[in-house]
Amino acid sequence: MSELGKHDTTDVVAYMNGLGGDARAASVVMRRVDSGLKNRALQIMARLIDERRESLTAANADDLTRARDNGLSEAMVDRLALTPARIDAMIEGLEQVAALPDPVGEIDGLKYRPSGIQVGHMRVPLGVIGIIFESRPNVTIEAASLCLKSGNACILRGGSEAASSNRALGEIIREALVAAELPATAVQVVATTDRAAVGRLIAMPEYVDVIIPRGGKSLVERITNEARVPVIKHLDGICHVYIDATADLDMAVSIAENAKTHRYGTCNTMETLLVDAAVAAEVLPRIAERLAVHEVEIRGCERTCDILSEAVAATDQDWDTEYLAPILAIRVVEGVEAAMAHIERHSSGHTEAIITDNYALARRFMAEVDSSSVMVNASTRFADGFEYGLGAEIGISTDKLHARGPVGLEGLTTRKYVVFGDGQIRQ
Repeated sequence: MSELGKHDTTDVVAYMNGLGGDARAASVVMRRVDSGLKNRALQIMARLIDERRESLTAANADDLTRARDNGLSEAMVDRLALTPARIDAMIEGLEQVAALPDPVGEIDGLKYRPSGIQVGHMRVPLGVIGIIFESRPNVTIEAASLCLKSGNACILRGGSEAASSNRALGEIIREALVAAELPATAVQVVATTDRAAVGRLIAMPEYVDVIIPRGGKSLVERITNEARVPVIKHLDGICHVYIDATADLDMAVSIAENAKTHRYGTCNTMETLLVDAAVAAEVLPRIAERLAVHEVEIRGCERTCDILSEAVAATDQDWDTEYLAPILAIRVVEGVEAAMAHIERHSSGHTEAIITDNYALARRFMAEVDSSSVMVNASTRFADGFEYGLGAEIGISTDKLHARGPVGLEGLTTRKYVVFGDGQIRQ
């Protein structure tokens, strides 16, 4: 019997408890697994995916047919598709994660104390990670690879729309783990599509150490409100770019265009542009001209509408909206104080950028703006684990405890104190 069918799914609570118990046991083993074995498992996964392209494509075709029959939008169907390029990307991603440095076991900060002991920190796995995601089946491989490399066990619950694809990928993961002589239950894909499985997964702290939701706002809100397990997440990506009076305006125009139009549906896309009143009349028409090429709708404050005839009046709701679409809100402000006040009130804490030639102002903006990423003279689109040199990311966190910003291998570990002595006793 396959791993995906090991536990009877009829009783969802009992089924999820079974997965949880197996994951907890596997996590104990994973603490002592060396990098070589973890990398071997990842490399075998990559090879098996390459060898089984046809069967993966066939399983994915079942999901695509069901999605169309159920009336899913073409955009959603596209997110589900395992195209040859996406299969190539999964293989490349596994190889990249295998090549990353393993953070587990690193010891840093060792210092001698007056007693003669040495005290430092060791990086260790979190334990069992539950990951809940929608649509894209390639997330199954991304999540499995990062959890495995960081020494964790994981329980993966993908969307029902990708059930056949996730089942096929889960079998490949299990086979690779067994071939590498690792616990087959180190990565488990939830077999049932019953929504009650999610409710149980987020409410069993005896088995699960942290939950990571990857999906739309409604999913993340539900997980955040109902979880009895710590959650690493972000709800919105309401990102701002502020153009200061001292900014190089050529640079400002280029960054504003990129931050808005490089991709519309990502959490690090600019949704609001703030412009110092001293340069608004000069720079806004130039930005509007660039955005017009991309057919971006501008919703502006009164002063923006005075400068740009094509702008429509922004409502209060526009300042708190993550459009994920070719729409941009623009506000003219009186200096950095007003810009930071706007960000403080309306930001989701994801990513903000300042365009300025004033070093002191840049330092102040970085210190006072309370978001997970703050940038100077760069596009918000760089708020990404790969771009930050993490190799890969499991998601982005706007929380302040444990992980903040893009969450890579290090974010899937924690630290514990280690003490070295040579016979010291406390006096």
